[in-house]
Amino acid sequence: MKLTFLGTGTSSGVPMIGCSCPVCRSLDYRDKRLRAAVHLAAGGRSVVVDTGPDFRQQMLRANITQLDAILFTHAHKDHTAGLDDVRAFNFRQQQEMPVFAEPRVVEQLRVEFAYVFAEHKYPGVPQVALHPIERDDAPFDVLGLAVQPLRALHHKLPVLGFRVGGLAYLTDANKLPPSTLEQMRGADVVVLNALRHEPHLSHFNLREALEILEELAPRAAYLTHISHQLGRHREVEATLPPWIRLGYDGLTVEVQD
Repeated sequence: MKLTFLGTGTSSGVPMIGCSCPVCRSLDYRDKRLRAAVHLAAGGRSVVVDTGPDFRQQMLRANITQLDAILFTHAHKDHTAGLDDVRAFNFRQQQEMPVFAEPRVVEQLRVEFAYVFAEHKYPGVPQVALHPIERDDAPFDVLGLAVQPLRALHHKLPVLGFRVGGLAYLTDANKLPPSTLEQMRGADVVVLNALRHEPHLSHFNLREALEILEELAPRAAYLTHISHQLGRHREVEATLPPWIRLGYDGLTVEVQD
């Protein structure tokens, strides 16, 4: 399986509008972070987790010309706002885009993209087939791929991560129940959010993320959903164990099943 980090930034991205801190002014390409999303190439399938506001730019930058399905972690705009741009794949592939999300997220998509699901559609709107994820305690099928939901809390909001083969991907979380830790255990690669150094209401900070990764002890781990408050990529990464790296936009990783 090949994992591509399409975006590794928090909801405001890095650089953040109007900010002149050293991270936002950095010339290091690894400090330029679009909103968090990943692409999975597995089992002959092309799958994206989340379509934030930068979705179009991410697809172009990664040269992704085929997309078979979309998974949503939750309904916040920095993870859903780019859904309209699946139109390009509808046109190329001449079929609806399968979208997998929890029922509450499905309903939010119906509200925010009402024109997509209207009875009488405007010509050219995205063609989307919604597939509710009804259970978080058992895998579901995504065009032949077995996907295990990973339950987490984003402050008080229940959100999902996903385990696909040897990959466990979880962003926008600050609490994991024991059952989720067990579902993540044994993964070859774990991706986890680490917003900044200071504690945060709804995200793991760096210390919290490292504690979880050290308990899980995968072969390799990557941090994502990073804000400008964490610091410059090269300086922060130098403090990490060699098997834990900061993700960055465009990074590709081979994951063992």
